[in-house]
Amino acid sequence: MKKSISQATIDRLPLYFRTLRLMEETEINIISSDELGRRLDITPEQIRKDLTTFGQFGKKGIGYDVRELKDRISNILGLQNHWRLAIVGVGHLGGALANYVNFASLGFSVVALLDKNPKIVGTKVNGITVGNISDMKEIISDKAVDIGIITVPATEAQDTADALIAANVKGIWNFAPIKLNVPDNIPLVNEDLSIGLSALSYHMSQN
Repeated sequence: MKKSISQATIDRLPLYFRTLRLMEETEINIISSDELGRRLDITPEQIRKDLTTFGQFGKKGIGYDVRELKDRISNILGLQNHWRLAIVGVGHLGGALANYVNFASLGFSVVALLDKNPKIVGTKVNGITVGNISDMKEIISDKAVDIGIITVPATEAQDTADALIAANVKGIWNFAPIKLNVPDNIPLVNEDLSIGLSALSYHMSQN
Protein backbone atom coordinates (compact mmCIF):
# COMPACT_ATOMS: atom_id res chain seq x y z
CA MET A 1 0.00 0.00 0.00
CA LYS A 2 1.34 3.40 -1.01
CA LYS A 3 2.37 5.54 1.95
CA SER A 4 0.28 8.70 2.43
CA ILE A 5 2.40 11.85 2.67
CA SER A 6 0.85 15.17 3.65
CA GLN A 7 0.86 17.93 1.04
CA ALA A 8 2.49 20.26 3.56
CA THR A 9 5.46 17.89 3.87
CA ILE A 10 5.75 17.60 0.08
CA ASP A 11 5.65 21.40 -0.23
CA ARG A 12 8.54 21.77 2.23
CA LEU A 13 10.85 19.28 0.47
CA PRO A 14 11.77 21.71 -2.36
CA LEU A 15 12.65 24.32 0.28
CA TYR A 16 15.03 21.87 1.93
CA PHE A 17 16.52 20.92 -1.43
CA ARG A 18 17.08 24.53 -2.52
CA THR A 19 18.71 25.49 0.78
CA LEU A 20 20.96 22.44 0.80
CA ARG A 21 22.01 23.07 -2.79
CA LEU A 22 22.98 26.65 -1.94
CA MET A 23 24.92 25.41 1.10
CA GLU A 24 26.75 22.85 -1.01
CA GLU A 25 27.74 25.61 -3.44
CA THR A 26 29.27 27.54 -0.53
CA GLU A 27 31.12 24.38 0.58
CA ILE A 28 29.21 23.84 3.80
CA ASN A 29 29.39 20.10 4.43
CA ILE A 30 27.39 19.50 7.63
CA ILE A 31 24.11 21.05 8.75
CA SER A 32 22.01 20.50 11.86
CA SER A 33 18.22 20.54 11.89
CA ASP A 34 18.49 23.62 14.14
CA GLU A 35 20.53 25.52 11.55
CA LEU A 36 18.39 24.34 8.63
CA GLY A 37 15.30 25.39 10.56
CA ARG A 38 16.79 28.80 11.31
CA ARG A 39 17.46 29.40 7.62
CA LEU A 40 13.93 28.41 6.63
CA ASP A 41 11.97 29.58 9.69
CA ILE A 42 10.78 26.01 10.25
CA THR A 43 11.10 24.26 13.60
CA PRO A 44 13.83 21.58 13.86
CA GLU A 45 11.16 19.17 15.11
CA GLN A 46 9.14 19.68 11.92
CA ILE A 47 12.20 19.12 9.74
CA ARG A 48 13.06 15.88 11.53
CA LYS A 49 9.44 14.74 11.31
CA ASP A 50 9.33 15.49 7.57
CA LEU A 51 12.55 13.62 6.88
CA THR A 52 11.75 10.55 8.98
CA THR A 53 8.65 10.13 6.80
CA PHE A 54 11.08 8.91 4.13
CA GLY A 55 13.60 7.02 6.27
CA GLN A 56 16.61 7.66 8.49
CA PHE A 57 18.72 10.75 7.85
CA GLY A 58 21.76 12.19 9.60
CA LYS A 59 23.56 11.22 12.78
CA LYS A 60 22.52 12.26 16.27
CA GLY A 61 24.88 14.85 17.71
CA ILE A 62 26.53 15.43 14.32
CA GLY A 63 23.82 16.54 11.90
CA TYR A 64 23.20 15.93 8.21
CA ASP A 65 25.75 15.53 5.46
CA VAL A 66 24.67 18.35 3.11
CA ARG A 67 25.43 16.61 -0.17
CA GLU A 68 23.96 13.28 0.91
CA LEU A 69 20.75 14.85 2.22
CA LYS A 70 20.43 17.03 -0.89
CA ASP A 71 20.83 13.99 -3.16
CA ARG A 72 18.34 11.91 -1.19
CA ILE A 73 15.74 14.68 -1.26
CA SER A 74 16.40 15.07 -4.98
CA ASN A 75 15.59 11.40 -5.44
CA ILE A 76 12.45 11.69 -3.31
CA LEU A 77 11.32 14.59 -5.50
CA GLY A 78 12.10 12.58 -8.63
CA LEU A 79 14.48 15.20 -10.01
CA GLN A 80 16.80 12.46 -11.28
CA ASN A 81 14.19 11.69 -13.95
CA HIS A 82 15.26 14.75 -15.96
CA TRP A 83 11.70 15.63 -16.96
CA ARG A 84 11.17 17.20 -20.38
CA LEU A 85 8.85 20.23 -20.59
CA ALA A 86 6.64 21.79 -23.24
CA ILE A 87 5.26 25.32 -22.83
CA VAL A 88 1.94 26.02 -24.51
CA GLY A 89 1.35 29.74 -24.99
CA VAL A 90 4.51 31.72 -25.73
CA GLY A 91 3.37 35.17 -24.64
CA HIS A 92 5.06 37.24 -21.94
CA LEU A 93 4.78 34.57 -19.23
CA GLY A 94 5.49 31.61 -21.51
CA GLY A 95 8.50 33.39 -22.97
CA ALA A 96 9.82 34.20 -19.51
CA LEU A 97 9.48 30.56 -18.46
CA ALA A 98 11.25 29.44 -21.63
CA ASN A 99 14.21 31.59 -20.60
CA TYR A 100 14.19 30.54 -16.94
CA VAL A 101 17.70 29.26 -16.27
CA ASN A 102 16.93 27.42 -13.02
CA PHE A 103 14.93 24.71 -14.82
CA ALA A 104 18.19 23.19 -16.05
CA SER A 105 19.83 23.37 -12.62
CA LEU A 106 16.94 21.32 -11.22
CA GLY A 107 17.21 18.71 -13.95
CA PHE A 108 14.26 19.93 -16.03
CA SER A 109 14.64 20.84 -19.69
CA VAL A 110 12.31 22.85 -21.90
CA VAL A 111 12.27 20.95 -25.20
CA ALA A 112 9.18 22.32 -26.96
CA LEU A 113 7.27 25.60 -27.32
CA LEU A 114 3.79 25.84 -28.84
CA ASP A 115 1.55 28.71 -29.86
CA LYS A 116 -1.21 29.46 -32.36
CA ASN A 117 -0.23 33.06 -33.18
CA PRO A 118 1.26 33.06 -36.70
CA LYS A 119 3.53 35.93 -35.67
CA ILE A 120 5.06 33.72 -32.96
CA VAL A 121 5.03 30.28 -34.62
CA GLY A 122 8.37 29.71 -36.34
CA THR A 123 10.28 32.19 -34.21
CA LYS A 124 12.93 31.06 -31.73
CA VAL A 125 12.97 31.55 -27.97
CA ASN A 126 16.11 30.52 -26.11
CA GLY A 127 17.15 28.49 -29.16
CA ILE A 128 13.85 26.57 -29.46
CA THR A 129 11.64 27.03 -32.51
CA VAL A 130 8.00 27.68 -31.58
CA GLY A 131 5.72 25.04 -33.08
CA ASN A 132 2.06 25.30 -33.99
CA ILE A 133 -0.49 24.11 -31.45
CA SER A 134 -2.22 22.25 -34.26
CA ASP A 135 0.85 19.98 -34.42
CA MET A 136 0.90 19.41 -30.65
CA LYS A 137 0.50 15.63 -30.62
CA GLU A 138 3.29 15.08 -33.12
CA ILE A 139 5.64 17.52 -31.37
CA ILE A 140 4.94 16.14 -27.89
CA SER A 141 5.63 12.62 -29.14
CA ASP A 142 8.72 13.59 -31.14
CA LYS A 143 10.25 15.51 -28.21
CA ALA A 144 9.23 12.88 -25.62
CA VAL A 145 7.61 15.57 -23.46
CA ASP A 146 6.70 14.59 -19.89
CA ILE A 147 5.15 17.79 -18.54
CA GLY A 148 2.93 20.33 -20.25
CA ILE A 149 3.02 23.92 -18.99
CA ILE A 150 -0.12 25.92 -19.76
CA THR A 151 0.27 29.70 -20.13
CA VAL A 152 -2.67 30.36 -22.46
CA PRO A 153 -5.72 32.52 -21.59
CA ALA A 154 -8.25 30.97 -19.22
CA THR A 155 -10.78 30.51 -22.03
CA GLU A 156 -8.34 28.20 -23.85
CA ALA A 157 -6.86 26.38 -20.87
CA GLN A 158 -9.21 23.39 -20.64
CA ASP A 159 -8.94 22.62 -24.36
CA THR A 160 -5.16 22.91 -24.05
CA ALA A 161 -5.12 20.52 -21.09
CA ASP A 162 -7.30 18.04 -23.00
CA ALA A 163 -4.95 18.21 -25.97
CA LEU A 164 -1.87 17.70 -23.79
CA ILE A 165 -3.47 14.67 -22.13
CA ALA A 166 -4.42 13.27 -25.54
CA ALA A 167 -0.76 13.72 -26.52
CA ASN A 168 0.22 11.55 -23.51
CA VAL A 169 1.94 14.02 -21.19
CA LYS A 170 2.43 12.69 -17.66
CA GLY A 171 1.69 15.90 -15.74
CA ILE A 172 0.46 19.48 -16.14
CA TRP A 173 1.63 22.76 -14.62
CA ASN A 174 -1.19 25.28 -15.10
CA PHE A 175 -0.71 29.04 -14.98
CA ALA A 176 -4.15 29.90 -16.37
CA PRO A 177 -6.51 31.32 -13.70
CA ILE A 178 -9.10 28.58 -14.04
CA LYS A 179 -9.82 25.20 -12.45
CA LEU A 180 -8.98 22.41 -14.88
CA ASN A 181 -10.62 19.00 -15.06
CA VAL A 182 -8.07 16.26 -15.64
CA PRO A 183 -8.07 12.48 -15.08
CA ASP A 184 -7.01 11.25 -11.63
CA ASN A 185 -3.83 9.74 -13.07
CA ILE A 186 -2.56 13.11 -14.34
CA PRO A 187 -0.81 15.16 -11.61
CA LEU A 188 -1.87 18.80 -11.83
CA VAL A 189 -0.30 21.82 -10.14
CA ASN A 190 -1.95 25.24 -10.41
CA GLU A 191 -0.04 28.52 -10.17
CA ASP A 192 -2.51 31.41 -10.02
CA LEU A 193 -0.39 34.55 -9.83
CA SER A 194 -3.42 36.72 -9.05
CA ILE A 195 -4.04 34.81 -5.80
CA GLY A 196 -0.55 35.54 -4.54
CA LEU A 197 -0.82 39.23 -5.40
CA SER A 198 -4.28 39.49 -3.84
CA ALA A 199 -3.00 37.88 -0.64
CA LEU A 200 -0.09 40.33 -0.58
CA SER A 201 -2.53 43.20 -1.11
CA TYR A 202 -4.59 42.01 1.84
CA HIS A 203 -1.61 41.88 4.21
CA MET A 204 -0.38 45.29 3.09
CA SER A 205 -3.87 46.76 3.56
CA GLN A 206 -4.01 45.42 7.12
CA ASN A 207 -0.80 47.26 7.93
